[in-house]
Amino acid sequence: MRNISDIIEEYLKDILDKEQAKTIEIKRSEIADQFQCVPSQINYVIKTRFTVEKGYIVESKRGGGGYIRIRRIQHRNEAQMIEEILKMIQPSVTQTAAAGIVERLLENKMITTREAKMIASVMDREVLAFPLPLRDEIRARIMSAMLITLMYKS
Repeated sequence: MRNISDIIEEYLKDILDKEQAKTIEIKRSEIADQFQCVPSQINYVIKTRFTVEKGYIVESKRGGGGYIRIRRIQHRNEAQMIEEILKMIQPSVTQTAAAGIVERLLENKMITTREAKMIASVMDREVLAFPLPLRDEIRARIMSAMLITLMYKS
């Protein structure tokens, strides 16, 4: 059974997919009313599901005429996207950020579901049983190696 966060995320992504400019502007209170939830639930979804690692830029303006603008990051090609991710994860990357990147690669059809599960399994903190910050540095090195391989696949 899906929870309200999953439903709101899917709704916002559907709107983004329909927009030509790949940008949407929403009012938090209107979306909360539509899904009969508290506005903080919308904040939670946006903060956790629309991150830079997952390929989104979020801007907001508070107040009466306030809005939340969500924009999907566009790249000319896959190599450009991978290069951007490589810069983002150096010199270290958290497990949460790595999971977001894997989700982004999967959504962009750059990897299969099976590959996503394999990558996620080696990024896990239980597998990388080193103290912080070493664990995040090793995760970044492993992920970088995978991304470079992905960038040069035929």
